[in-house]
Amino acid sequence: MKYTLVLTIGLLFFQTMASGQTRADFDSLKREVLLLRTEVDEFNWQVSQSQKKLRNGIITSTIGYTVTIAGGLMLGRQNDKLGQVLLIAGGATGATGTAMMIASLKIRERKKRRTTSAR
Repeated sequence: MKYTLVLTIGLLFFQTMASGQTRADFDSLKREVLLLRTEVDEFNWQVSQSQKKLRNGIITSTIGYTVTIAGGLMLGRQNDKLGQVLLIAGGATGATGTAMMIASLKIRERKKRRTTSAR
């Protein structure tokens, strides 16, 4: 009788411990899933911001280099002075657009590095 009582109490104790461990594992897993969801949302926001900056850089550099080509075509003709001005202004605008594209990619890379180092 005593053996059965001790065995029953022991089984109840181990079952309580096991269910507490399962609950702790579930809470830990839930916390980890929420953390990953937050990281994914933050990454998506960063990509959308970086994408806007990249698009603006592409548009700016395209306009700049188009103006540079137009200025180069005008050199040695009637509008030689205008061609020189367009050549310089277009080159500066194109270089600015390229710098904007590079900056947007560096921001994405820096944020990616920060995310991987936090783990």
